[in-house]
Amino acid sequence: MTTAYAPTVGPGEIVPFASARYAEKTALVCGATRLTYHELDECSRAVAVALQQRGVGVGDVVSIYGQNGWQWIVAYHGILQAGAVVNPLNVMLTAPELAHVLRDCRACGLFAGPGQVEVAASVVGDLPGLDLFAVLDDVESAGAAAFWSLLTEGRGRRLTPVMHGPRDLCSIGYTSGTTGHPKGAMQSHQAVLLNCALTATMHGRTERDTVVTALPAAHVYGNVAINSMFLAGGTVVLMDRFDPATALDLIGAEQATMFEGVPAMYSMMLADPAIETADLSSLRVSTVGGQTFSIDVLDRWQRRTNAQLIELWGMTELAGLGSTHSVYAPACPGSIGVGLPGVELGIEPIDGSAGPVPTGSHGELVVRGPLVMLGYLGQPDATAEVLTPDGWLRTGDVAYADDTGHFYVVDRLKDMIITAGYNVYPAEIERVVAAHPDVAVAAVGRRADPVRGEIAVAYVVPKPGREPSVNSIIDHCRDRLAAYKRPRDVVFVDHLPATSSGKLMRRALAELDQAAQATCIVKIGANTPKLVMAEDEVTQSSAPEASI
Repeated sequence: MTTAYAPTVGPGEIVPFASARYAEKTALVCGATRLTYHELDECSRAVAVALQQRGVGVGDVVSIYGQNGWQWIVAYHGILQAGAVVNPLNVMLTAPELAHVLRDCRACGLFAGPGQVEVAASVVGDLPGLDLFAVLDDVESAGAAAFWSLLTEGRGRRLTPVMHGPRDLCSIGYTSGTTGHPKGAMQSHQAVLLNCALTATMHGRTERDTVVTALPAAHVYGNVAINSMFLAGGTVVLMDRFDPATALDLIGAEQATMFEGVPAMYSMMLADPAIETADLSSLRVSTVGGQTFSIDVLDRWQRRTNAQLIELWGMTELAGLGSTHSVYAPACPGSIGVGLPGVELGIEPIDGSAGPVPTGSHGELVVRGPLVMLGYLGQPDATAEVLTPDGWLRTGDVAYADDTGHFYVVDRLKDMIITAGYNVYPAEIERVVAAHPDVAVAAVGRRADPVRGEIAVAYVVPKPGREPSVNSIIDHCRDRLAAYKRPRDVVFVDHLPATSSGKLMRRALAELDQAAQATCIVKIGANTPKLVMAEDEVTQSSAPEASI
């Protein structure tokens, strides 16, 4: 008789675990602040003690609403060590959205960043159950207690130990739903810890690694990038926000062995003039997730760094990754890899019918295993729409598998364009357009058409100093895409809208299209291409949030 593996601890033990082994090693670098594992553990424990002294305990929810920073990381681990449930929040939430989430999860505490504290202060007064309000800064602000005061209060005092079962609630990650109201994906201690451990294993992370990343700590991809490195005893160099030149400089200055980001970050770094002189010789591997990725960009990054770029896939409902490649396995460009150990991936018919999908044929990607969420908080009907009785999670991603067991994501079901009866996937066009020598970043959206119903439109940010034409882009696609897949128009822009995690936001492309048509002006980006972070994409179907 075999027994399934079940951890007896949770992610709150990651920092103490690492501190016991690598106490004086640098754990976290945020700007001018450098913390050893001992210091990170000491600070997190102090916050945990302060929370417990305020009555925060097992099952209580504490939210974090702030930009990347060392205080954010300390607060996250302090909440978990106190025995509470952590609720990481997107910094782009407006006051009404923030209030909705805090009410929905019944948060008893809120940590807000200096840039978010005013918004937070405008809503906490209307939430009688929220008794703790602190700012992730050294001084009080907008009625919020200073983070430093909590550190001082809890330092040197005894923490009451807390034990969890593997399936107990650990974290609530909010995503979008069919009505536009966010849904709280409930993640277990088992899911969060295993995701970090299995990701570290697949990518070969060790105490000798240093990772540079600007992924938001509040996002599951960022969470795993950070905490899987802590688990391995490596160093995390955390940017408060992404800037291509700064990222390139940090890789060299910190002699980073890893970089982790979304596709647009790699496109922007390759297009930045700093790429010519950047010292990238220390990199051994990079990772990319969030959206489908151009193989051309992948090849250019690998040639420039002489290091492997590993693709991955995951989602909020899995507490992070669901699939990736082993760093030691043969490369399989364009694939999201294989399921993490103990995770089953499958392909089901898109129309919801029963029966197998032939190898190589498109269907909906489904996943089952210990990483799958417990459900959506307080939403049994929404949970039932995506979780089958036998444990399969419907992801909302169109994908296929090959005969080696590798999986390939084609696109999101909701982003599919139907043109003259044909199914067209924007990601496929984006990969081709991004390979044009004059293109820095590309996105593809839909436009209504009286003949075809919908047509695909490419939105292109040119490389600095380049001025591609509409015809040159379409001609580039001619030999690489079937006629029905080709973009019917090209709009040149100086930026593309993106979510807080850096993913291209296709919903907002229509606004760029309307602006271009209204002014009859085509904008060519003369400066370094950039992502303009906008409100997170609102899902228009019952599928879970877009994959990481």
